[in-house]
Amino acid sequence: MRVLMDACILFPTVMREILIETAVAGGFIPLWSDKILEEWRHAAGRTDFEVGGIAGVEISLLKANWPDAMVQTDPAVIETLSLPDRNDRHVLAAAIAGDAEFLLTRNLKDFPTKVLARHDIIRREPDGLLMEFAQNGPVNMLAVGRKVQARAVRASGRPQLIRPLLKRTGLPRLGKFLEAEFGEES
Repeated sequence: MRVLMDACILFPTVMREILIETAVAGGFIPLWSDKILEEWRHAAGRTDFEVGGIAGVEISLLKANWPDAMVQTDPAVIETLSLPDRNDRHVLAAAIAGDAEFLLTRNLKDFPTKVLARHDIIRREPDGLLMEFAQNGPVNMLAVGRKVQARAVRASGRPQLIRPLLKRTGLPRLGKFLEAEFGEES
């Protein structure tokens, strides 16, 4: 399954880590473009200059670890596309160029399902897609959750319960599911 990842799901960090670990475990093949990665860097830099610098390093690592994930968009194709927000046309163009089955985004209003269907692309939001993996496989989301939780504990230097951690990042259903699986209380 080929999944184009929009900038809004590459940042925040915990969401990106859950998604990338899911891809590492074989859940899907991630795709992105230089412009999508630049949007992530820009969003991170708006929150904090240091976070923007860290995003630059993380982007370099993603590019090195996932060289086949990068797709090139054709400016001529971008010009033919119509979306509610003209600035999002490059995202759809990247999904088309990457032969993506899914466009993973939290920006639902700017990617109408009818427009995407013309290109055989289905819009998905991360919590729903990850819940499908958690409930139906093919990925062990319990292992993915534990790995990302451990990374958050190391980064923060304090305990991190999975449900509030994932709820803060926009994955409330996955957080609730993994909390029950972990046997944690929030």
